[in-house]
Amino acid sequence: QVQLVESGGGLVQAGGSLTLSCAASGSIFRINAMDWYRQTPGKQRELVASITRGGNTNYADSVKGRFTISRDNTKNTLYLQMRSLKPEDTAVYYCKGNILAVTLLTNDYWGQGTQVTVSS
Repeated sequence: QVQLVESGGGLVQAGGSLTLSCAASGSIFRINAMDWYRQTPGKQRELVASITRGGNTNYADSVKGRFTISRDNTKNTLYLQMRSLKPEDTAVYYCKGNILAVTLLTNDYWGQGTQVTVSS
């Protein structure tokens, strides 16, 4: 079994900062690309940022220059540093990992989500 667990969400004022973490555990052989998504009620889940195993990153235009995705492969942990937060960043944030398990099967695994609320 593979599990991803997010943490670090909460309530912050506009202009503030938060750092999300996503810890992967279980029968992991290798973690490939990892992503952060977010979702608000009534809307589709949107891709916020991606990072390859080697550290190449991509960002949604709405967060470029404000959010930084990073990972620690030794700890199987993904991070999202969020700065200059805006009310429109309010959402449930999910991490996703493309993971090769010890069974030698590769699947996408999702965390349970963490709420980020930005007050104006």
